[in-house]
Amino acid sequence: MGRPALGLKQTTVRLPVETVRRIEALLGPHQLAAFIREAVENELRRREERS
Repeated sequence: MGRPALGLKQTTVRLPVETVRRIEALLGPHQLAAFIREAVENELRRREERS
């Protein structure tokens, strides 16, 4: 028995240090992954609407 799958796949994204600092300055520490997930979902929806 283990932990149930969360339906997520880990991936590595390389961002400029300044970009990470800007995100953390706006949202606080430990919010980077959530911000990236939200930004990707928003961009996918935007592009899907255009196609």
